[in-house]
Amino acid sequence: MSKFIHLPGIGNSGSNHWQSLWEEADPSIARFSPASWDEPKLSDWIAALDRAVRSAAEPPVLVAHSLACLLVAHWQKISVAPARGAFLVAVPDPSSAAFPGEAAGFAGPPRERFRFRSMIVASTDDPYGSLGHAEARAAEWGSDLKIIGAAGHVNGQSGLGDWPEGLALLRAFAG
Repeated sequence: MSKFIHLPGIGNSGSNHWQSLWEEADPSIARFSPASWDEPKLSDWIAALDRAVRSAAEPPVLVAHSLACLLVAHWQKISVAPARGAFLVAVPDPSSAAFPGEAAGFAGPPRERFRFRSMIVASTDDPYGSLGHAEARAAEWGSDLKIIGAAGHVNGQSGLGDWPEGLALLRAFAG
């Protein structure tokens, strides 16, 4: 199946989000499928991620955005399914006033080193997670950190289009 699995955040990634545009350009990229994008339940999202990883022909690279970054942190602690790495974009801060209440179950992610390689991609003006928060998670999770400047929440509203710089970062990470 796929060498990359996309993990959108709450609400899924719309048609102008880089994840959707990358999938459109490369149909081999899989997207995990939780029961609800709008009312996320951690146990359901963990089960959906585990199914997606176990159905991959080889250990995949997880490409997570926003809430799904916290999902990866929780999942990697309790699952033994193999992943080649995690590319984590716009890690949100559950203690932030902007954090959606319906995602409260994702708070308190494990704070220890991941069992596979990871990279956090952070914007300097993300309304859902400060640069300091991204730096702290990178230190705890053992993640490389790439700061991309002012790109908001690195989503469809950020005006990145198909975000070629992000795709180059992912390719370099996955290579």
